[in-house]
Amino acid sequence: MSTLLVVDDFEPFRRVVCSRLESRPNLQVIGEASDGLEAVEKAQALKPDLILLDIGLPSLNGIEAAHRISRLVPTSTILFVSQISDADVVQEALSNGAKGYVWKQDAGIDLLPAVEAALRGAHFVSSGVVKPGAVLRRATSVQSLC
Repeated sequence: MSTLLVVDDFEPFRRVVCSRLESRPNLQVIGEASDGLEAVEKAQALKPDLILLDIGLPSLNGIEAAHRISRLVPTSTILFVSQISDADVVQEALSNGAKGYVWKQDAGIDLLPAVEAALRGAHFVSSGVVKPGAVLRRATSVQSLC
């Protein structure tokens, strides 16, 4: 069973994500957080297998939170789930060690495949965030985002 921490400042979205994840028997949501500092604290305390992390968080943005979490809990995998679709932001997020990036508009389709890919150690990026002409193998690896 894989353990997950869900971090998003918009509680209704967080509830939908948790419900979707908990529908899978092999996934267990063990914590939730609503800001970046709380995410770092809960990641350190709970040591989840996977952290689903928004970028636009109060107190500490998701990219900085991911950087801190990667140092403090290197065994946890990070998957961004954000409404930001800019390829430069995605590149920055992935360069901080995240295994994937789900665009919130595509979460209905992409969330579970992205979680499964990240837990396997593969990269996943929603197609809605990729610039035209970019080379990407969905759910397997990110070769180039620009």
